[in-house]
Amino acid sequence: MARAVRNAPLHERRPWWRRWLGFSVKTRPDSARQHPRLPWWRRWFGDRAERAATNYLRRQGHEVLARNWRCDFGELDLVTRAGSELVFVEIRSTARVDVAAPLTSVDVAKQKQVVRVALAFLKCHGLLGRAARFDVVAVSWPPDQAQPTIEHQPHAFAVPEAALGRGGMFA
Repeated sequence: MARAVRNAPLHERRPWWRRWLGFSVKTRPDSARQHPRLPWWRRWFGDRAERAATNYLRRQGHEVLARNWRCDFGELDLVTRAGSELVFVEIRSTARVDVAAPLTSVDVAKQKQVVRVALAFLKCHGLLGRAARFDVVAVSWPPDQAQPTIEHQPHAFAVPEAALGRGGMFA
């Protein structure tokens, strides 16, 4: 029997308990396949832009509370506090000279996703009653420049009603 399993096709090579319970090797359909990881240079460029934006916001008086906070809904690039207000920051970066393009790349779908993750952050930390806003920071870092050009857009968008669900938060 062990020899038959060893020579069996890949879809039949699974532990005995998975065969007994009826689990298959393929756990999700092809349409739900995850995206491949970004190339290393894109991750490096994004991390460098996030560090530059974080330093910029610290110089502006923000206290950084969390970086790259993740939950089931997605990820928040940066969570800061400016005075008594929580600030959820979406950081967009480009290697071009134009700073306006990253600012406009935060469309309604991205806004909804950021709002859902922000609500999860607030609920997780017991801060649902706190004042909060959503900012966008655009980092333009062309290859020929030693320092980036950073543009901060406070109150970049309001909470879209569609992001809250039918019955309010977490409906």
